[in-house]
Amino acid sequence: MNTTWRRSILWALNALGAFVGAWALVAPRSFADGFPFPALFEAWVGVDGPYNEHLVRDVGALYLALVAAGVVAALMRRADASVAVGVAWVVFSIPHLVYHLGHLEGLPLLDAIAQPVALASSLVLAVPLCLPPRGRAVAPGASAPAPTASKETTR
Repeated sequence: MNTTWRRSILWALNALGAFVGAWALVAPRSFADGFPFPALFEAWVGVDGPYNEHLVRDVGALYLALVAAGVVAALMRRADASVAVGVAWVVFSIPHLVYHLGHLEGLPLLDAIAQPVALASSLVLAVPLCLPPRGRAVAPGASAPAPTASKETTR
């Protein structure tokens, strides 16, 4: 995957994370009562137990931390930075998706479909970031070649 694709995926994840993170951190009650879009869906957060401002704000801060790392990686234009951000999103997204897949009861059908699709989107976007840059594969047991000024690492 080339640098342009990596950066595009990073910016998509950054936009997603900024939307969720800023809302949860700045207006946690509104987030719990209305996320993702009050006019279209039931509140996905509020159906999962009593409101906990601390937890909602912490989740917002977590998303914004992922965004901060993603912005740095996108601006650095280095594949290794995007790999690290991709791994972080995967580590976060898998248990988040698995939890919600096991807790769809009580949601209307549209929400029970949309929620896993929305949660899987961050995972689907993050997985390609975890792939090594083109032309940088190393055989098992071999030492990695010295970095070169290729398009993949410098853009």
